[in-house]
Amino acid sequence: MDNNNDNGMKICDAASCFVERTSVEDEGVYQQALSHLVRWFGKERIICEIMPPEIANYADRLLVSDAEYLRKLEIVKAFLKHAKKEGWLKSNLEIHLKIKKSKAKANNGVKKDTIQRISLTREGYDKVKKELEELKKKRPQAIEEVTKAAADKDFRENAPLDAARERLSHLEGKILELQELLKKAEIIDEYSTDLEKAGIGDSIILIDLQNKEQIEYTLVSSREFDPSKGKISGSSPLGKAILGKCSGETLEIIVPAGKLCYKIEKIEHTIAKHRKNR
Repeated sequence: MDNNNDNGMKICDAASCFVERTSVEDEGVYQQALSHLVRWFGKERIICEIMPPEIANYADRLLVSDAEYLRKLEIVKAFLKHAKKEGWLKSNLEIHLKIKKSKAKANNGVKKDTIQRISLTREGYDKVKKELEELKKKRPQAIEEVTKAAADKDFRENAPLDAARERLSHLEGKILELQELLKKAEIIDEYSTDLEKAGIGDSIILIDLQNKEQIEYTLVSSREFDPSKGKISGSSPLGKAILGKCSGETLEIIVPAGKLCYKIEKIEHTIAKHRKNR
């Protein structure tokens, strides 16, 4: 480009020039990191007009939870250093791209006993695990799509690349979410509980005291909630009323239509069922 040494270089052109100098192996990673920077400031932004507080703000908004956080930050710093060397920048902006060490340490320093646990049935846990495995199988194809779309090094117009990155980002976010869920999960049939009282994973038979109708529900976590299969969340009004109750007790639930009254006819515990099947 003939404007490489003037102060009118757009950030998208500067990023493209920088990526062209990288090795084939690093090209995809560099382009992904810099594409985020370009979108943040706008493709038409003149790079020399970017001020230090803006770079500091950009660094502050990056997610430490991103597995590639440090790698991406180093790539952006290398780009800014190169831009200063080429004369596209008037000042050394890379020094304002601070690594959020304190936040990272704070996240790593959380004690295990302070982590909020999530109760899941064995069925629910296995379902999450299977979903995670399926998503991981899709990862290579998603990465390949990004690499193919990144063959066009023009940052200004590359809709396929943006779409491929969006899909990969969504996939990685979902994988991270499920991994965190499994870390926090407590399988309800693997720890001691009061077998007299209703808990998550138990099957409950209720009698509607108004029409004597018999209803059966299974108490599950909010994630496993599925009314079509008779699974109700322990955090729902009815679920809260059932939790901790014993057979023979009556329940009163206030709903917009009035008051519902039930009697707990029977509780079949998950642990009891688990033991029967062994």
